[in-house]
Amino acid sequence: MNQDKLLPFETSLSLAVRTYDIDFAGIVSNIVFIRWLEDLRCEILVNHLSIADQLQNSIAPLLIQTKIDYKKSITMTDKPMGKMWISKLKAFKWFVNAEIAVDGIVMATAEQTGCFIDLTTRRPVPVPPELQQKYLEYNQI
Repeated sequence: MNQDKLLPFETSLSLAVRTYDIDFAGIVSNIVFIRWLEDLRCEILVNHLSIADQLQNSIAPLLIQTKIDYKKSITMTDKPMGKMWISKLKAFKWFVNAEIAVDGIVMATAEQTGCFIDLTTRRPVPVPPELQQKYLEYNQI
């Protein structure tokens, strides 16, 4: 990943490890990573397409697929940082990539695919034009 240039919609969050996140082996449970990915995706939307705007337009994001590569274990005393960005945007689908790191060491990578749906019909709709436009602007920088 190029550290000099922000990736499209790049966002970072400090991720908290809670006592209930630890499994019987003393490491962060795999399911916690899914919650962290949700936090990161929501942060992207908070910064670029608010929930109020989505609801006003009767749309919402829908997650289709998640792939995670767990590289190293995270423990109770670690202070993980999450980073996520939109890696590709198509007319009806969005693709995000994420890294979760501790002290600069990547502990997990993830890819997610999703779409937007109409809240009344539950059918896919095009990615909102404002997101498409911002994505194009990122790629022209």
